[in-house]
Order: sequence, then structure tokens, then C-alpha cells
Amino acid sequence: MERIVISSSPPGGLDSLVDQRFARCSYFTLVDVEDGEIVNVSVVPNQSTTVPHGAGIQAAQFVASLGAQVVITGNIGPNAFSSLQSLGIRVYAGVGGISVRDAVMKYLSGSLSPSTGPGRPGRGMGMGRGMGRGRGRVW
Repeated sequence: MERIVISSSPPGGLDSLVDQRFARCSYFTLVDVEDGEIVNVSVVPNQSTTVPHGAGIQAAQFVASLGAQVVITGNIGPNAFSSLQSLGIRVYAGVGGISVRDAVMKYLSGSLSPSTGPGRPGRGMGMGRGMGRGRGRVW
């Protein structure tokens, strides 16, 4: 059996959209697959959504504690990516705008490519860095 963890928009589950964020997504949908078939689905709230610092590392440790072997997400930061890699968890990022069910089916069919590095900076919602605040800009 293989456990896939997908960053999910509320309320989580197969019909939710893949969340563009990993570390600060609302939910993780856990999908267990065996012989190419979904055998179990559960949803857990992400415990890292409100931590002020280190959300990527904490989220990575949390999904590892859930038994993840694969993570599917929209975007992932460098700390989360490195942590997941060091834990032996394969990452598939850049998956967005589709349902969790469709993302799992794409993974099972082999049409997703594993990520070789983190996403581009400023694409997530962490620490406001993607909004240009604190860089001399006037809003």
C-alpha cells in the first residue's frame, strides 16, 4: 500500500481542489492506494497553518508522521521540499486547478513528473513575501 498526501482546499477530500500552498494549506487529504486503486481516504487539518515561522518544516514532519510516501501540491517552498526529500518522501508540485481525485488519478497513470526542486519564491502565502510588503513599496 502507498500513502499519498495532497494539500487540499476546504473541506478536504477527493472532490476538493489541490491547494496551491503546501505548508499553509487548510487540510491534507490522505489517499491510500493499492494495485492502482484508491482503498481509503481521510482528511486531517494542517497543524502548521498558523505557526509564525518554520511552517514548511513542521508541515513536512507532520505529513511524514502520517506515513506519507508521496506529496502532491500546487507549490512548495525550499524548506519543506528539502525536509520531505531528506525524509524520503517524493514530491509532485505544480499540480493546481484540479480536484484531489484528478491529481491522484494523474499520479497513478504516471502523467505527473516528480519535482526536482522547490517552487518559485513568492508564489505561496507564507510570511507575506509574495505581496511585496516591506521592500520599500508604497501600497
